[in-house]
Amino acid sequence: MARIAVIYYSLYGHCKVLAERALAAAKADGANAEIYQVPETLSEEILTKMHAPPKADHPVITTEKLTEFDGYIFVIPTRYGRAVGQFSAFFDATGGLWAKQALSKKLATIITSTGTQHGGQETTALTTLPFFAHHGIIFVPLGYATPDLMNMDQILAGGPWGAGTLAAADGSRQPSEMELTITDVHAKHFTGVVKQFVKGA
Repeated sequence: MARIAVIYYSLYGHCKVLAERALAAAKADGANAEIYQVPETLSEEILTKMHAPPKADHPVITTEKLTEFDGYIFVIPTRYGRAVGQFSAFFDATGGLWAKQALSKKLATIITSTGTQHGGQETTALTTLPFFAHHGIIFVPLGYATPDLMNMDQILAGGPWGAGTLAAADGSRQPSEMELTITDVHAKHFTGVVKQFVKGA
């Protein structure tokens, strides 16, 4: 059975919602899927000043844990058009795995959240690809696996790079039903690719 880790960071809960949705979809499609958070880098004092809610009761991923999975669904918030610092710090801590090429031939995909429509969903995915390349991780995009990505009737996140949501600059917007449906499709699409890869290995 394909083993998939859904790995996320969430300050105000938007990416947690997407990660939990992706987890459920991956499990429904037959994967042995688990959910993790990347380590927090902000102090409790700073988090309190930012009015951040308590963290979810999901385990914190370690770099060595990555070796146990066939694929990763990374759910990454965007800061200034690139991955949030907590994800960058986690990626930077994988040097030992890189030296052994321990993640080579693993598969990964990316789901994002931005504050605005033009806040960098595509650039967050694009600037994460060098991490994949150095480790030999194979990137699996969503493509246009669902016609919902063509929808022009409502404000909508996501695209061929992957599913996503728009949180609004103040964090007040929650993932829409269509964004959650696209997340389902994305997770199932990725799970199918990982299952086929494992089966053919």
